Amino acid sequence: MSLRIQRNPTDPGQTSVEGHGCRVCLVRHLAVCTALPPDQAKALEDMTGDTHLRAGELLAREGEPRRYVFTVQHGALRRTRTLADGRRLVAGFLMPGDYIGFSGASHYRHTIEAITDASLCAVSQPAMRQLCQTYPGLEHELMERACIELDATRDKLMALARMTPPERLAGFLLDMAARRTRQGLDDAVVELPMTRTDIADYLGLTIETVSRCFTRLRTDALIATPEPRTVRLLDRDRLEALATAA
Repeated sequence: MSLRIQRNPTDPGQTSVEGHGCRVCLVRHLAVCTALPPDQAKALEDMTGDTHLRAGELLAREGEPRRYVFTVQHGALRRTRTLADGRRLVAGFLMPGDYIGFSGASHYRHTIEAITDASLCAVSQPAMRQLCQTYPGLEHELMERACIELDATRDKLMALARMTPPERLAGFLLDMAARRTRQGLDDAVVELPMTRTDIADYLGLTIETVSRCFTRLRTDALIATPEPRTVRLLDRDRLEALATAA
């Protein structure tokens, strides 16, 4: 699969999106590049291009070599893996500020697909390694992000092993709210870019069970769903108690 990595043809040191650049990026405070002081961000900006995906387009396919590292600027993507028996596993969702592709693995372990229209900035793997050598703070930030992701994976495994379906859904909604907090958005309302099937495959449940869990949380006055993909958190304390019951 060939990605379209774009640069501004009039200035190879600038990204292709008008008004964008590392120093004025709207998700810079969420991304790994926040480890670089503004006066050093130009070094990263000179190596950065953009890629744009429509909903349903692939960023990477499981097994393909990793050639770029990406930061999500806008939109949402999902990471999936197909099991030997044909079932789909949703390993996670990627939102603005999330980082993709810089690890010890030479090939992608998941297929990464846009679930909404999405924009990402891209840096080649060799360029990112060079930047890490030049700016140790960037490498340190990458290591911290890797540790956070590992902890999140462990937490998810524990949730799948010990938590009831309503507890899993409550934890998922609180995690989505926390993402909105980091983006500076209203975390009392959660916008879900993914489908109920995506949520079911992520939580290790059937779609019917997920639907029943939403109904239970609504009946218990923990949430409201004014729109199919909009969830209003009505009682965060009780949601948190439910999510940590295990």
